[in-house]
Amino acid sequence: MDLVPALEEPLKKVLGPATAKVMAEHLGLHTVGDLLHHYPRRYEERGQLTHLADLPMDEHVTVVAMVADARLHSFASSKAPRGKGQRLEVTITDGSGRLQLVFFGNGVHKPHKELLPGTRAMFAGKVSVFNRRLQLAHPAYELLRGADDEGAETVETWAGALIPIYPATAKLESWKIGKAVQTVLPSAQEAIDPLPDTLRAGRGLVSLPEALLKIHRPHTKADIAGARDRLKWDEAFVLQVALARRRHADAQLPAVARKPKPDGLLTSFDDRLPFTLTEGQQKVSREIFDDLATEHPMHRLLQGEVGSGKTLVALRAMLAVVDAGGQAAMLAPTEVLAQQHHRSIVEMMGELAEGGMLGGAEQATKVVLLTGSMGAAARRQALLDLVTGEAGLVIGTHALIEDKVQFHDLGLVVVDEQHRFGVEQRDALRGKGKQPPHLLVMTATPIPRTVAMTVFGDLETSVLDQLPAGRSPIASHVVPAADKPHFLARTWERVREEVGKGHQAYVVCPRIGDEEDDPKKAGRKKSPEDEAEKRPPLAVLDVAEQLAKGPLQGLGVEVLHGRMPPDDKDAVMRRFAAGETDVLVATTVIEVGVNVPNATAMVIMDADRFGVSQLHQLRGRVGRGSAPGLCLLVTEMPEASAARQRLNAVAATLDGFELSRIDLEQRREGDVLGQAQSGARTSLRMLAVIEDEEIIAEAREEAAAVVAADPELTALPGLRTALDALLDEEREQYLEKG
Repeated sequence: MDLVPALEEPLKKVLGPATAKVMAEHLGLHTVGDLLHHYPRRYEERGQLTHLADLPMDEHVTVVAMVADARLHSFASSKAPRGKGQRLEVTITDGSGRLQLVFFGNGVHKPHKELLPGTRAMFAGKVSVFNRRLQLAHPAYELLRGADDEGAETVETWAGALIPIYPATAKLESWKIGKAVQTVLPSAQEAIDPLPDTLRAGRGLVSLPEALLKIHRPHTKADIAGARDRLKWDEAFVLQVALARRRHADAQLPAVARKPKPDGLLTSFDDRLPFTLTEGQQKVSREIFDDLATEHPMHRLLQGEVGSGKTLVALRAMLAVVDAGGQAAMLAPTEVLAQQHHRSIVEMMGELAEGGMLGGAEQATKVVLLTGSMGAAARRQALLDLVTGEAGLVIGTHALIEDKVQFHDLGLVVVDEQHRFGVEQRDALRGKGKQPPHLLVMTATPIPRTVAMTVFGDLETSVLDQLPAGRSPIASHVVPAADKPHFLARTWERVREEVGKGHQAYVVCPRIGDEEDDPKKAGRKKSPEDEAEKRPPLAVLDVAEQLAKGPLQGLGVEVLHGRMPPDDKDAVMRRFAAGETDVLVATTVIEVGVNVPNATAMVIMDADRFGVSQLHQLRGRVGRGSAPGLCLLVTEMPEASAARQRLNAVAATLDGFELSRIDLEQRREGDVLGQAQSGARTSLRMLAVIEDEEIIAEAREEAAAVVAADPELTALPGLRTALDALLDEEREQYLEKG
């Protein structure tokens, strides 16, 4: 506490309890330091006005504009029957557009006196639509007076020509946050610099106190640019140091080197394969085998497009470890997926998976499944096979992490779809080995290089970007159901045609349909003009019933969703995999790992309610066999909407890396990192993961050098403090990729 008392001072002592409470509850700001790091979103120039033409719907905005005219209307109402109701309509302009403000009732008197034509002010409120025109109802406002006015205090508050506009809430307008920042700004002088002096000097960066001063009270655009450069470096560097220290600590751990036997299980398995591995699979396998042969634990992220053969690469690594006398565990996020992996691995291995059984091959091992819903007898046998070493491979859900589960000699852990497992779970599994096991993390969500460095920076990365031979291309089309209803009718004809050729189809919906009406589940917020917003997202149970009675009458239609009992889910998946069901109407439970080569068509209803990477994942479920795949994205969004542009982007390319880049640019990284951080507030306020690729790459190099030279950071107390703050604030969640 003695180190940075000024920045750790609670806001309630400095600003008063009411303001501090709103800042804590709505903006997550608790200390002087938190407030100093709450940077302006943008800046307004006094002489230049914002673009009223570009205002986003339903968002809280702050605009600087001039009053064009103001009119007071009287009207009769139930509360004021004798025509005493009053409404003040003020039109403001900025040269690019006009915006109407409305004030009612007792709230009209003050603005009626102050908002005269020609007056300049800042206005804050939520943008809505009335009579097809944009308006702000009861906005808060702050007059911008000239220096010769009696409002010298206001000018003091907004010193300089650039007015900072802060991320605000309905309870606390931007200028009130600005005034609070002015109050605490002198404390910025006591900010301890986390960057080593040599790094700062070498890159020509301003000091931290100067950067904080310039970001909040810039006099020129150059001030803002200099401050941003500096603050971006802080974020990138402190984060990369945290990741570098994690890599360094992992590298110190001992592990058993696992080298496959020359003529063991892996060789027998490779001899059985009916195809040769792609170049990419061979290259990635070499990287993994090199890591497995070392005496400290492998930490590798395996990224692969949907269907690029990641499971095969992971299975070969698992077999290599069994060859070397160890056991390998594969952790899947859901029971459906664990069962599916178990089935496909047993199929691929054939007699090699029948260890200890009649007819099992000489090198065979046992492959067991462990999930929460197994019967007691089957579970007991699986646990016994693990502790005796009889089972070389185990596939399971987080049931594998429970205390009861003991291994004979755990050598490798493979985690499927990493973002669903946190570091605590990885560590719990790790603790089950005599020494830390090797770790391979698989993800089918393509992650741009910078995001991989930022979110998965403690893992080495391998990428599988070739599709194996025999995978068919997938054609994707947007179906604008509202503009062209006949396109939707044609969609169901196409599904019937595919079934007629002996194939199967998926229909995906955003929700199940047995929920209570919960506004939180009603999809993303869209503009009120939008009819699609008024109805809840389409539901599996409703759509299945309509299709079975209507356009898909006579076909075998079944439903699958997350709230079904595990046995029912498994039975539905088995029937679909066996070709007994023609059409499966499902939620996104089919998003990862479901593999039915005979399914060739997918219709995604309300496709605009899904994220780009989710659509890409879902689409990867078709075209897995020799027949070409078809994916139809059904939406009611108008052609000009951002949602339609997103869908067009998905339809236009099958390149997941390209799509994840588009996704990031559209959503900003908060969401993407947020997903990877189990919802922790992103600590990246200034750094944009895609745009600042160079800074991140350079910060990673600098951080690795600093940590290699001084792992405990004894010579850099400022960096230690910043690191403690990052790890404390996020409770290490940021690095846990929950």
